[in-house]
Amino acid sequence: QVQLVESGGGLVQAGGSLRLSCAASGSIFSINAMGWYRQAPGKQRELVARITRSGIINYADSVKGRFTISRDNAENMVYLQMNSLKPEDTAVYYCNALIGVNLYWGKGTLVTVSS
Repeated sequence: QVQLVESGGGLVQAGGSLRLSCAASGSIFSINAMGWYRQAPGKQRELVARITRSGIINYADSVKGRFTISRDNAENMVYLQMNSLKPEDTAVYYCNALIGVNLYWGKGTLVTVSS
């Protein structure tokens, strides 16, 4: 069993910042990649950022230059620093982790950006 728990969401004004954290626990030997996805009301879930164990990073074009993903391999943690937030960033943010061939998801944390 693997559990992912996100934290750090909340309400922020446009232009503000938030830092999301995701902790992975359970039967973990090695996490290949960790990522953040988001799903806005009425929209499909989309990739925000992804980081491999070796540190290769991908960002969605919409967040490049504003969001920064990082991870702590020793602690099985992944973070998402979100700056210059916009109302269109409002969504539930989900953490995921690729362990072996299995993909695990957290339950999500809500980020609301007011204009």
